[in-house]
Amino acid sequence: MMGGLSMKRFFLLVFLLAVSSVFAVTPAEVAAYRKAAEQGDAKAQNSLGVCYRFGYGVQKDLAQAVFWYRKAADQGHTQAQNNLGVCYSFGYGVQKDLKQAVFWYRKAAEQGDAKAQYNLGVCYENGYGVQKDFTQAVFWYRKAANQGSADAQHNLGVCYYNAKGVQKDLTQAVFWYRKAADQGDAAAQCNLGVCYYWGNGVQKDLKQAVFWYRKAADQGSANAQNNLGFCYNWGYGVQKDLTQAVFWYRKAANQGHPKAREALKKLKVSQ
Repeated sequence: MMGGLSMKRFFLLVFLLAVSSVFAVTPAEVAAYRKAAEQGDAKAQNSLGVCYRFGYGVQKDLAQAVFWYRKAADQGHTQAQNNLGVCYSFGYGVQKDLKQAVFWYRKAAEQGDAKAQYNLGVCYENGYGVQKDFTQAVFWYRKAANQGSADAQHNLGVCYYNAKGVQKDLTQAVFWYRKAADQGDAAAQCNLGVCYYWGNGVQKDLKQAVFWYRKAADQGSANAQNNLGFCYNWGYGVQKDLTQAVFWYRKAANQGHPKAREALKKLKVSQ
């Protein structure tokens, strides 16, 4: 049986770190960040926090990461505010405190930081550190989505699909799924495939369904792999091919997908 919508990020708390482009950082570069940070440079303070958070050019130290994020955040640096919110969300270098996480996300979100807007939307959607409010979740997802956040675009699409905080509108759901899918978002690609499969918000087109399932499946989406296996199993949008069906079912089953495992049992194929 084919699975329904992929809602990976809609129900899971997924916070995005506003990480600076510092991946291969030398000790000399860390020293330069430190010098500028100690002189009050907010950008350098955030960068130094990132270095400590991930161990770039320095021994990983979450407490020091929080220290420098806070220095920058107190100066209004939006990336640092978002990063500090992430630390409070997960208890990185500080005691977990979802209300403090929301406080810092809001600081950054109100200054237009798309990652913080997305994170604040997740908090409102799930009731993390704030009373659950789908209308507010949609408000912040839309803010981030309009800035090009694929995660927010995906979640906004799910809200339209399921009438969460907004009137049900399948056309709008497809619109936002496509925005995210075109940026390579696997969950949105899978959901767009579901819309094409059923003709929800778009004219039914099984070939397009297969196209988007494959995009997501190639990125490791278990739901998409299961759905692609289903299409090959029955010849929906693609020539029937049991070998390919088993291939994709097995991919999904290896990730624990229950419907894929059930399909393999029916085909009497080992996982």
